[in-house]
Amino acid sequence: MQPILLNKHNFCMVTFTIALLVLVAGYWLYGSYIDRLFGPDPLRKTPALAMADGVDYLPLPTWKVYMIQFLNIAGLGPIFGAIMGAQFGTASYLWIVFGTLFAGAVHDFLSGTLSLRHAGESLPQLIGRYLGPRTQRFACAFTVLLMILVGAVFVSGPAELLAGMTPDSLDVYFWVAVIFLYYILATLLPIDKIIGRIYPLFAIALLFMAVGVLVMLYVKQPDLPEMWNGFGTKYESNPIFPMMFISIACGAISGFHATQSPMMARCITNEKHCRPVFYGAMVTEGIVALIWAAAATCFFHDNGIVDQTTGIAYSGAKVATEISHQWLGTVGGFLAILGIVAAPITSGDTALRSARLILADFLHWEQHSIRRRLIICVPVFLITIAVLLYSFGDAQGFKIIWRYFAWCNQTLSVFTLWALTVWLVKVRKNYWVTLLPALFMTTVCFTYIFIAPEGLALPAGWAGVLGGVALAAAAGGFFVWFRKFRSVCGKKDC
Repeated sequence: MQPILLNKHNFCMVTFTIALLVLVAGYWLYGSYIDRLFGPDPLRKTPALAMADGVDYLPLPTWKVYMIQFLNIAGLGPIFGAIMGAQFGTASYLWIVFGTLFAGAVHDFLSGTLSLRHAGESLPQLIGRYLGPRTQRFACAFTVLLMILVGAVFVSGPAELLAGMTPDSLDVYFWVAVIFLYYILATLLPIDKIIGRIYPLFAIALLFMAVGVLVMLYVKQPDLPEMWNGFGTKYESNPIFPMMFISIACGAISGFHATQSPMMARCITNEKHCRPVFYGAMVTEGIVALIWAAAATCFFHDNGIVDQTTGIAYSGAKVATEISHQWLGTVGGFLAILGIVAAPITSGDTALRSARLILADFLHWEQHSIRRRLIICVPVFLITIAVLLYSFGDAQGFKIIWRYFAWCNQTLSVFTLWALTVWLVKVRKNYWVTLLPALFMTTVCFTYIFIAPEGLALPAGWAGVLGGVALAAAAGGFFVWFRKFRSVCGKKDC
């Protein structure tokens, strides 16, 4: 019998394939454990049924809730973030897999289910319930600011792309106006009128594009880097820690997700649907991010990170469009444009809708009345427009806004994880599932501020030391509180 001769291509994509299988298995294994930790009660009446108002509290089919949740949290994050994160090499695969299963999906699932158990409360109300009223007020302001930044940064990108595809008379400002008009309608109208109808279609397009790229990866069998070849890369000079963990947010963990989960908590009709809707949507996003990270790695390997014609670094939109056109043909190219245009818009509109719900909950205002919705929304719209004008008026404006958005996004996940940890402690359940991610993300966010150019711009060594100090302070503060809590409450819920 002749021996099988192996070449380097026989071992192609091993790391990628393992990562993909671990994500899928993780949904069934760790996802089931987290679901049991929550303890769904199929007989409990959900807010969608008990508090239906025809606007925000509105029962929707589970498949539609899943699709809306997926598109809400996805946007361009699992595409653009993964493409930029791919410059860090195979380390991006590990962060996407472990970040998704042990941090992001747990974060999304527990924030959604906790909102479900508390009448669909918005994120700042949940944070305040477990971290105190002062933290709630800060979280409310911080979260609304993040929602406005999301609304702003997810207008300019698709507007510029649409302007490049249409006659000169339809310039970028025209498309900004059109997109923003859509934002206004999606924010004010009942959730089933626009979001419930078009989101599933866009989600299907985004998933079809990802599946197509996945198939082509196995057809082409590119010589992707493997874990045993090291984690470094020639394309990125910044340190992996903390930069990669800020760059890849959607697709690993994102605080923005916890602002979206309560919206779907107001539409779920049975608690047994929480795992596919919340944990499942996050795992799906992780799979999409992993696919695009691998495809981008292949693209950068063949083309570098700089366009040889223009001398300008490739943008996420350029890489995604080129890959889709080259690998998927005309249909794939069309879906790429559809996804790249629609994905950010469908995160921007729900961000502003979430801002309305957060402010309404904070003010204790019902939202059945269109007048009450307008009173809240008009100031939010005006501030978002002001941020947009700043981003267009300054050449560096958009980059600066995006950097602050990225950091604010991950910082919000820290608040959410700490609130979830306190809740798990109080109900006597395994708090380590959120404590470890909370400590890790706390360290990431502090270290980023110490090292980032828009932060303190300290040398990497000093930033690492100060990040370690932040970790020690956070861990010490928690265990001091934990001992005090146990001494007061003993072994009963408190």
